[in-house]
Amino acid sequence: MERRIDFWRERQMLCGRCGHRWRVDLDWIDRWEQARETCPGCGVTCEHEDSPRVTLDSCDPALDDDRVAQFSWYHTSTQADWPTRDFDPAAVLTPETRRLMGGEQRVSAWAARQQAKALHVGTYEAAVHNMLRRIRDQADQRRQFYLYRVRLKPSVVVREGWLVDPSNFVGDVVLDEVCPPGADVARYLNYYEDPGGLSLALGRDAIASVQRIAVPLPDAWDRDWVRDAVAAFVGASDTDTPVTGKLVRFTRPPSSRTVLGRELGAFLAGRLPVNLQDQFASAAALAEGEDPEQWARRTSGLFHLIDDPTRVLAALDRQDPREV
Repeated sequence: MERRIDFWRERQMLCGRCGHRWRVDLDWIDRWEQARETCPGCGVTCEHEDSPRVTLDSCDPALDDDRVAQFSWYHTSTQADWPTRDFDPAAVLTPETRRLMGGEQRVSAWAARQQAKALHVGTYEAAVHNMLRRIRDQADQRRQFYLYRVRLKPSVVVREGWLVDPSNFVGDVVLDEVCPPGADVARYLNYYEDPGGLSLALGRDAIASVQRIAVPLPDAWDRDWVRDAVAAFVGASDTDTPVTGKLVRFTRPPSSRTVLGRELGAFLAGRLPVNLQDQFASAAALAEGEDPEQWARRTSGLFHLIDDPTRVLAALDRQDPREV
């Protein structure tokens, strides 16, 4: 069962000081984070420790325990076989790495901690947001990403209620800490990706099957935009602009093609929700020497993951589910 995908939807805010609850759009949140808005109830700004934060929408259908397993959930990863069967994090360690880690006993303890981590799935919006964040923050721009649609086992037991995002500073969650005995899935309020939406922390045993596509789709791009973008590159130099002055030995300015790529990417970013614009602009950066047509197709494809998810869902529908 699919839920309505809406990257632009309003979010609900809750003030930790006065308890006022109200709805806002993403532009209001952007102004709020710049201390240009205040709580309508008490006037507090974002600088205060107990200031308002995005909270869960009380109408979120995933609050219904019986419906959690009926919904489609999503995940993005550079792993082509997520979630990996018989996951062994120590398998890729070299003898030298094992020695530096302190020997086999410490390697085994480290591997057990890795295997104890929960998997994360969320809304379609959260999965796309996660991919863009990784491209910007983890230098994954040139890696192939995959979008997974996840089906849960009908028999899963959902932990009662929901949690505030339990992830640590690197995004990890220990499954046993959020899923008490008898529970397979824990819902949590996602602050960072699709803010205000519900995501799930769960183990591999809670997943029935996944469907996978590579993103962006190879044929889901705007031909007119790509044609115009490629035409704009004609005549643009792929060599550095001459530099003069005292910093000439230390400064390597971008080529005119790179600057043009930034401008074209920024144009598309400006048509997206404000909370995705910086991440998209980073993902759309043109690498030095990159083929302009390949760049334009990839960038347009990334844009349409957000602007028109229907083709993405149709591509997933054509994939045979893989049992986990």
